[in-house]
Order: sequence, then structure tokens, then C-alpha cells
Amino acid sequence: MRVVIAEDNVLLASGLELLLNTQGFEVAAIADDAPGFLAAVEAHRPDVTIVDVRLPPAFRDEGIRAALQARRDHPGLPVLVLSQYVEQEYAGRLLADSSGGIGYLLKDRVSRIAEFTDALRRVAAGGTAMDPEVIAQLLAVRGDPVEALTPREREVLALMAEGHDNATIAQRLYVTDNAVHKHIGNVFLKLGLSAGDSGHRRVRAVLAYLRRHGNAEPGPG
Repeated sequence: MRVVIAEDNVLLASGLELLLNTQGFEVAAIADDAPGFLAAVEAHRPDVTIVDVRLPPAFRDEGIRAALQARRDHPGLPVLVLSQYVEQEYAGRLLADSSGGIGYLLKDRVSRIAEFTDALRRVAAGGTAMDPEVIAQLLAVRGDPVEALTPREREVLALMAEGHDNATIAQRLYVTDNAVHKHIGNVFLKLGLSAGDSGHRRVRAVLAYLRRHGNAEPGPG
């Protein structure tokens, strides 16, 4: 499984390369800026990419904008955003894209190697891997609808955002499968979404909702 990484921190990039190479991945290229990342994707056609949000020269949103461009150039390209920041303007656009796997993890909250590599494989396979804090911030920015959810429904939504199925959510929360099904139905009802989707598509439905009902999409600048 070929991986292209966009990360300007040399130590972190080297650490990721070593880690992934020992876990059965092949790191095809490491870029330290957006143009380098786009060129590497074009040259290597990776199975999955890992992208930091902030890259040189301005260290603002170069990485996530490059990820959007890469998915325009190569529809369905799996992207795992790995950052310290939740970039709210562009994250919704990237995560609401229904083509190909997508993930967003926060560096400081990745505590287990196995969880990280499992998330990367899930994204490469077309699934979703979301840190609950990321989905919480995206929902909070868009305001009112999430306020109608109960604390338990928010917990269920966060686990859905991580890409877990109903059985896993039930195990994590120590409740029955029927209870999870009911909570998910309530979440979609309160957010005005159909409960018919399953797996990572449920998360994309939530994110698509946020995109439609949030602020207008930003321009290319």
C-alpha cells in the first residue's frame, strides 16, 4: 500500500515513514510543501495520503487546500488529514466529498499505533476515520441543530464519525444494539437527515448537511 505524506516537520515525517514501513506500508514520497505533495501524488499515484493542514510558506491552510486540489485532480484519492488543528473553512468541503476515503485525526490525540494504522487502512479502503473532537468542532461551529442532541446521542454521533458500526458503538457504550439503532435514528431525525445510510456514508451525510447549512463556501484564496 503506497503512501504519500505531506509534512514539513522532519522528525515527525521521519517517524511516520519508519512506523509505516514497519507496518506493511510503502512510503513512496514525503513532501514538505503543497506543490511537492501535488507533484508526488501525480508521480506515484498512492493508495492513500497523509496530509498536515499547515505547510510552508504561510503555515495556514496550504496542506488541506492541496488535499482538495489532489482530489479534484484524482477523484477518489484517499486522504487522511493529520494535524494539530481543525481547519474549519476547508475541512467541511473536504470531508463532505463523497468520493473516496477520508479521515481527520489530531496529532496530540493519537495514542496507539494500532489505532492509527487501522484508521489509515480504513481510509485507504474508502472508509472514514474521524477524531470525535474534529466532528464536535465542526458541528459546534454550525450551531443550533446539534444542541438538540442529548449527551448520549452526541456520543453516538462521535463514534459514528470515527467510522464505527452499530455493534462496535454498542460495545463502546455498553448498551444494546437496539439502543444504538434508536439513538442513531434520533440523531438523523434531529439533524433532518435520512437514517437509511450505513457505515462511513452516515458520517458523510452529516458532513454534507453541515456544508449545505453552514456558511457559504470560501473562495479559492
